[in-house]
Amino acid sequence: MKEKVLVTGGAGYIGSHVVKLLVDAGHDVVVYDNLSTGYRSAVLEAKLVVGDVGDCEKLDATFSDENFTAVMHFAGSIIVPESVTDPIKYYINNTTNSLCLLDCCVRHGVNRFIFSSTAAVYGMGGESGSVSESSPVNPINPYGRSKLMTEWILEDLSRSNSNFNFIALRYFNVAGADPSGKLGQRGPEATHLIKVALQAALGVREHMEIFGADYDTPDGTGIRDYIHVLDLAQAHLDALSYLRDDGNSQILNCGYGRGFSVREVISMVKQVSGVDFKVIESERRAGDAPYLVAIPDRLEDLLEWRPKYRDLKWMIETAYNFEQGIDQLS
Repeated sequence: MKEKVLVTGGAGYIGSHVVKLLVDAGHDVVVYDNLSTGYRSAVLEAKLVVGDVGDCEKLDATFSDENFTAVMHFAGSIIVPESVTDPIKYYINNTTNSLCLLDCCVRHGVNRFIFSSTAAVYGMGGESGSVSESSPVNPINPYGRSKLMTEWILEDLSRSNSNFNFIALRYFNVAGADPSGKLGQRGPEATHLIKVALQAALGVREHMEIFGADYDTPDGTGIRDYIHVLDLAQAHLDALSYLRDDGNSQILNCGYGRGFSVREVISMVKQVSGVDFKVIESERRAGDAPYLVAIPDRLEDLLEWRPKYRDLKWMIETAYNFEQGIDQLS
């Protein structure tokens, strides 16, 4: 069944991959993005409206012009250290602006909503570090708090409006790129481990750092759950199908349920690139958990999500392919 989907932040890393899958599946897609961190060239075969989600008047006009049946909300700020130094920006972009968007949904009768959330809501992840959706939420930075606040708003809205249902997808560590090399992770302020390591391999950086090599893990470095962006993108289409079939509101973890250490990831980047780049061990960063891995059973059971790209090497290969051609992109 064809949907008319508004995708906020659809010119960004994850949003652009979802837009491509939506278009390939035959849906009618409108991307709404202010292009502050997204790229016009990343919007493939979809209509682009350049605007800020916080511009409620323009957003409302877009809803009036289009007959949306669903919304996918990716627009927001995602850099954890920046959220600590500039929390107001994060509460405006990630929470206040989401209120504007949800107000438009209610007034225009758009009752299916998919939200880009984060594993940062779990904070340090508790004693085991393996977290399910029922694990306690305890975000330790404004980024995680601002996302959790939007989850709470969605829960309250769905309770007050029996027609409104949402899926909040809590992402773990997203990696990889579309094999075509046209879509991937861009932006000048790289903070994700794989992208930073690839930049070191390509000489964009003189070296890279390991923040903490004395954790209680097998090799002393932090362990994280990495999920390929294409599998994550598919989870959004599966969520759309679930809501279309009258599924009720859900909060779901997006990961593979297994982790790789920082050293393991760096070793694989060196293997894929063939470059033995310089790595420096530095002090731990405040708030970094030693181990944080998803328990994704509900995602697999409820949405019938079947990941295809669990291989760490392939994640890195697709990211490397994109990184090598990034200077040729417009």
